[in-house]
Amino acid sequence: MRVRFLLLVLVATFGLPIIARGQNVSYNFAQGVNFSVFKTYEWVDIPGASVSDSFLDGKIKQAIDAQLAARGFTKSNQGAQLYVAYQVSFAQEKEIKQYMRGGAGGHGVGWEYFCSYGATYGGPGMSIENNATIPFGNLVLDFYDSASKDLLWRGNVSKAFDAEHKKQVLDKAAAKLLKSFPPKTKY
Repeated sequence: MRVRFLLLVLVATFGLPIIARGQNVSYNFAQGVNFSVFKTYEWVDIPGASVSDSFLDGKIKQAIDAQLAARGFTKSNQGAQLYVAYQVSFAQEKEIKQYMRGGAGGHGVGWEYFCSYGATYGGPGMSIENNATIPFGNLVLDFYDSASKDLLWRGNVSKAFDAEHKKQVLDKAAAKLLKSFPPKTKY
C-alpha cells in the first residue's frame, strides 16, 4: 500500500508539470506571396515590445536563428529581404495543488501532503487549500517584407518559455512555431 502511495505522489509531483506543458501554435500569412524568393533576414525591434531581459532576448533569437538556418535562411545585418521581430506576453495559468489526506496508505494522524514540486506541508487534522499562478511566456513572431514593410507571416506559440527560461522548452517552441515556415503556396 505504501508503494502505491509513493508511486501516486511521484506521478503527481513529476507527471503533472510535464502534462501541463502542451504548446499551442497558430499562424497566418499573406496569400499570394512567393516565400521561396526570400533567403536573408534581419532582426528588428518593434518599438515598446522588446524584452528587457537581455539573456532571454538572446535565447529567443538563438532558437529562431537555428530554425531559420535549418530552413536555408541566412542572417544579415544589412540589406536583408525579410525583417524578423518578436513579441512576448506572459499569461498566468492557475495551478491547483492537490493534497492527500490520511498519511501513508490512508492510515495515520491525518497529515496533508502537498503533491506539487515535491514539497510537503500540513499537520494533524489540517485541511489546507492553496492556489498559485505560474507564468508561461507566449511568443509571437513576425516576418515583414523589408522593401514594402508589409507583414507577411505571423505565428504564435503558447508556453514558449517558463519562469526559469529553460532552453529546451524554448527550442521546442521555436521548432513547433516554424514547422510550417515558409508556407507552401501555389501560384
